[in-house]
Amino acid sequence: MRSMHRFLVSAAHKSSGKTTLSLGLAAALRQRGLAVQTFKKGPDYIDPIWLGAASGRPCRNLDFYLQPQAAIIDSFTRHAGAADVALVEGNKGLYDGLDLTGGNSNAALAALLDLPVVLALDARGMTRGIAPLILGYQAFDRGIRIAGVILNRLGGTRHEAKLRAVIEHYTDVPVLGAILENPALSIAERHLGLMPANETATAEARIAAIAAIIAAQVDIDRLLRLTLADPLPPAPASISTPAATATPPLRLGIARDAAFGFYYADDLEALERAGAELVPFSPIADPALPAVDALFLGGGFPECFMHELEVNQRMRDSVRRAIAAGLPAYAECGGLMYLARSIVWRGEKRAMAGVIEADVLMHEKPVGRGYVRLAPTAAHPWPPAAGLYPDGIPAHEFHYSSLENIGPATRFAYEVRRGHGADGAHDGIVWRNLLASYAHLRNGGDDGWAARFVNFARAHSVATSAATSPQAKPV
Repeated sequence: MRSMHRFLVSAAHKSSGKTTLSLGLAAALRQRGLAVQTFKKGPDYIDPIWLGAASGRPCRNLDFYLQPQAAIIDSFTRHAGAADVALVEGNKGLYDGLDLTGGNSNAALAALLDLPVVLALDARGMTRGIAPLILGYQAFDRGIRIAGVILNRLGGTRHEAKLRAVIEHYTDVPVLGAILENPALSIAERHLGLMPANETATAEARIAAIAAIIAAQVDIDRLLRLTLADPLPPAPASISTPAATATPPLRLGIARDAAFGFYYADDLEALERAGAELVPFSPIADPALPAVDALFLGGGFPECFMHELEVNQRMRDSVRRAIAAGLPAYAECGGLMYLARSIVWRGEKRAMAGVIEADVLMHEKPVGRGYVRLAPTAAHPWPPAAGLYPDGIPAHEFHYSSLENIGPATRFAYEVRRGHGADGAHDGIVWRNLLASYAHLRNGGDDGWAARFVNFARAHSVATSAATSPQAKPV
């Protein structure tokens, strides 16, 4: 087994430029011919899309709230072990987390996975004050190894020289790079964060430009020397490949285009292991649903493409008829919005699929944001095993919209114990064989949502085939 490089990119606080730095490093390392595996801490879809595009392989999310520690270790070992470099981008600051003890912080993840930390510091307006900041981060937890700092958003070469002199005089932390303030490093943002790479026509060119700047202003050779580590133990091969099945694969239509792209790579792989064949389709561009046995409409930005979605009436009609006929379907956030009657944003109203008896209203500020806990109700079409989640199913939500004019007979799959959901108390609208929720699930364990949904859809497909077969018809 060969040695590898692995490290966590963190910061003193959020919005320090660590995402741009991470994707620039990933792309620059890839350009050197290294196999780069990226990871993102916490619940996030947009940053991983960019990181995956930069590295050339799917980014993986690591999340203390949504995954047990064993699953985090397994995912990191399995995917990092197949690469030359493992780059983990943190969220928020190095020591920030949900609890007082920091048990789910970036530092806790670095400790769990034995990762040295590369600290990205937004140094605007700082000179001598950068030394106590670095010393404090070292002293706060001696178990965390800060391999080096990368100074970001510098005002010029004089500013850089002053900071380097201060850090060298007062600390023993290497300065691995100094990045000057540069508009070319910015990525367009919208209400949920960065513009997703899956809908940015110039994403590859933008990543290449960022990589060139990072490669010129960061000492990548020194970074690699300081993050060289022993090889990781091999991961079980059975987990990384789809399981063999004696039955034909279940054709699962998955919405994938500029409006819908929020999917976790490990969830898609879990669907395949459960026996699903993923069949992508575009609610924007395709004239109708492909021949499928079930649907998965993930999150995204349907509000930004509501005109295009409305114009494609043939697709909207196709989706509505299929679900009305009993086609098993699962939708998360953006998918739920598309299935509603309409979306209203900035004074404009556009018709959607009309499956769900509700209208979507966009707001300027988040309606639901963060981690949630969901208690399944009797209406859930494919619930987890009884007693599996005594505190509720862990999930997350991040939506700027609310559901208005919800039908009085609407059934919900969840009671919300933490979070907002569809109405502040419930989430997971159930109609026929549809479950549509603002909450995003993460697959985990033997009773993960992916296998439960596929099994539910397969049972429906088998029952439907039996009912329509010639042998089932009376003579």
